[in-house]
Amino acid sequence: MVDLRRDPWLGTMVHVVESRQKRPNLPSSGCPFCVGGLEAPEPYTVKVIPNRWPPMLDERCEVVLYTSDHDARLATLSTANMRELIDVWAQRTIELGARDDVDFVLIFENSGREVGATIDHPHGQIYAFDHVPERPRRRLAAGWKPDPTRDRLIVEHDGWVATVPYSSAYPLAVEIAPVERLADLASADAAQRRAFGEILQDVLRRIETLHDGPTPTMMWFNQSPSVRGARSRDIEGLADAWLNVEIVSPWRAPQVMRYIAAAEVATSEYFIPIVPEDLAARLSQASSR
Repeated sequence: MVDLRRDPWLGTMVHVVESRQKRPNLPSSGCPFCVGGLEAPEPYTVKVIPNRWPPMLDERCEVVLYTSDHDARLATLSTANMRELIDVWAQRTIELGARDDVDFVLIFENSGREVGATIDHPHGQIYAFDHVPERPRRRLAAGWKPDPTRDRLIVEHDGWVATVPYSSAYPLAVEIAPVERLADLASADAAQRRAFGEILQDVLRRIETLHDGPTPTMMWFNQSPSVRGARSRDIEGLADAWLNVEIVSPWRAPQVMRYIAAAEVATSEYFIPIVPEDLAARLSQASSR
């Protein structure tokens, strides 16, 4: 049972999902995503499975297993594995977005226990919303597009650009986007997908270099709402939607968490100790090997 509530004063949407309180925090024995485990009895490279504890009903929540290699990370996948994963992301965007009851397809990843990953095996998730959530709606209405400024540029690669945003609530934040507008990942051709995989891994490796090893990150894709969805057809900015990927980390230094304070939660105004231009310079200079 899912109870969708809206704060009467702020408009914030809250999904009350009592069943998720019962999900395991960490596997008690073995890894369910390794070959032979609960979710992967047969060998695989990339695999999509239903979420056993979905926060939304009607088969809207999926788990994407990046590889059968338990010790891999998105940053370390082989070129072939990365290309297959991107194709799977694109195909799930197409298939879920084709549903009349889906307005927005969100691809995302929590990597690291510090950001709530309950299983260490490399994986991400996909949620298919029956509405366009407020944050992506606001970015669309604002006409988001890549920021061409040079003082927050990290790297450009074959039609894609990675930059540090002008302002973020996180001490480490990166945005990746195509230089020429693409509405969603499904719109990218084979060459564009290859280049996207390369710049995505490049950025993740730079982050790991900056922090001397694997770093807890959250990543999500901002894509065009589904034009089939009943409530997404009149979204402001829909025609100009520009695919972009955000990667953030709560670390302000290696192994040092940046915690959000009560004053920030109370006011939605944030106090960040990292200068975005300095972060961009350090990531630009960091090795991606």
